[in-house]
Amino acid sequence: MATKKTVTKKELLEKASGLGLKGVAKLRKPELIHAIQIAEGNSDCFTRISNCAVTPCLYRAECQA
Repeated sequence: MATKKTVTKKELLEKASGLGLKGVAKLRKPELIHAIQIAEGNSDCFTRISNCAVTPCLYRAECQA
């Protein structure tokens, strides 16, 4: 069985930078993911929906853990 890959904070910060987000380095990982989700035009649903059916999702491995 394949292991689920989690996203590192470094990867998240690189993604945030690519989206033009500023001042996010001090955010905790969940808040950083929420900021990225909003910047991408998505719902900031990370860890907020118990029965999520959204696939593919970069954060699913951690969110549904």
